Amino acid sequence: MRYKKLCKNGPEISAISFGAWAIGGRDWGKTDDSQSVAAINEALDMGVNFLDTADVYGFGHSEDLIAKVLKERGKKDIFVATKAGSDFYNFKDDRGEVKITPNYTKDYLVSAAEKSLKRLNLETLDLLQLHSPSTDLLKKDDPWEALYQLKKDGKIRLAGLSVQSFKETEQAYLLDEHNDLLDCLQVRYNLLEREAEKELFPKAQKYGIGIIARIPMLFGFLTGKFNRETRFADGDHRRFNLSPEKIEKYFGELESHEPLYILHPEYTKAQISLGFCISHPAVSTAIPGGKTPEQVRENCKAAEIDASFYKDLL
Repeated sequence: MRYKKLCKNGPEISAISFGAWAIGGRDWGKTDDSQSVAAINEALDMGVNFLDTADVYGFGHSEDLIAKVLKERGKKDIFVATKAGSDFYNFKDDRGEVKITPNYTKDYLVSAAEKSLKRLNLETLDLLQLHSPSTDLLKKDDPWEALYQLKKDGKIRLAGLSVQSFKETEQAYLLDEHNDLLDCLQVRYNLLEREAEKELFPKAQKYGIGIIARIPMLFGFLTGKFNRETRFADGDHRRFNLSPEKIEKYFGELESHEPLYILHPEYTKAQISLGFCISHPAVSTAIPGGKTPEQVRENCKAAEIDASFYKDLL
């Protein structure tokens, strides 16, 4: 495993880490908790020391699974990042089903962090990230006051923002305004979606703010396992995020990268995609999901790819 500094005030973390959205048991199709726990353990055995989750993933279930592994193995040098702001506690629709609602009031964010601490059985969260709020919400004082208060009270070590998808340039100004508080940004970044390179990455490098690359394989599209006829089941978020129209668009954009795959058959398409993300000097880690130990092993091998491999792309 290769390691990179998370941010100017942070530890060395694995360049390929573990994204725990899929194991929450919602949004990604069927999961098996025993396989999910085995996947986390495999990641740690492979040298991964950064686990990224969110309270809303499985309505706490992802955090519960991570807590189970931490209880068995000990926290030691494992860095746990979570997120808050997607309120699943307080709102229901007309049928009584949970209605996830953005909630970035100070009181809510503090209470959500405390609930995550309890689920994870930790005294302090290594990193708490605002979970992809809109720019309008980030113009208010509450989210920033919450992060400041949680840091002051020792509830969190580092503060972060998960930048809303496709708002990478629109929200770049926030680094100028809040670089004294922000330690990390989580950003949508992959071979086909590189908007963050324009303004966000240079500002992050200027201020020593770490970059966590999410969606590094574009919901699995960049693994090469899908075709133009691929469809997803109800309840799988990819039914929307990888609609037939989007799949067709992505296939058209991917054609320019085919020579890269052909020249390097020793790596899978998934590994080449992951390696690209961590080759950028601004990026500290990529957080692919892994529902099985086999997926985790394949992901981790991407850390072997030297950044020079991508010199013509950066």
